[in-house]
Amino acid sequence: PLEDIAAALQNPARLVGLHFFNPVAKMPLIEVIRHVTVAESAVTAAVGFARQLGKLPLICKSSPGFLVNRVLGPYLDEAMRLTIDGFSPEDIDKAARDFGMPMGPIELADSVGLDIGLHVAEGLAAITGREVPAKLQQMVADGLLGRKSGQGFYRYADGKTVRNKTTAAAKDPEVQARLIYSLLNESADCLHEGVAKSVDEVDAGVIFGTGFAPFRGGPLHYAQQLG
Repeated sequence: PLEDIAAALQNPARLVGLHFFNPVAKMPLIEVIRHVTVAESAVTAAVGFARQLGKLPLICKSSPGFLVNRVLGPYLDEAMRLTIDGFSPEDIDKAARDFGMPMGPIELADSVGLDIGLHVAEGLAAITGREVPAKLQQMVADGLLGRKSGQGFYRYADGKTVRNKTTAAAKDPEVQARLIYSLLNESADCLHEGVAKSVDEVDAGVIFGTGFAPFRGGPLHYAQQLG
């Protein structure tokens, strides 16, 4: 936490966080992280620096996961719980892509690395109220880390993902609803807690940081449409 770093500084007002996204060359967003004792001049300088890099700066409160990872956490967690409930990775990912996501959550988790996913899930558990799935813990313990180990939820051969065919379950409305609603709910929590200041900022951050289907207007705009 920035507050812990600030406590050791002679001038904590100068401390500000910059959170880039991977791959940095392609991802347009930078989260600019403020803490309780930061000077506005430091935040302004960080925002200007991000713009000089050609990036979109999003000011966030110092909080576990900031905005983007905080919202992604429950979405990926729900995807893993769907596998526990018997849905295949292929069907889960297709349901997400059919909604408009650029990549399915299972493939995303495998690409990031399940060990990294476990670390993030542990850090977010208290604030999201979601316990870390035992299945994820076991997979990491078994060395099934995703793409980088050749096996995760998918198997990888010669750098390519080995997939089975999707089934009718990919069209099950429960799959898409559980995935997307978990993301919408966490976005709303972030707004209420002031992680980002406005509906538009939350929506922009989730679109540019996660690839959330932009034609749906962002998670909170979409939630308002749903009612």
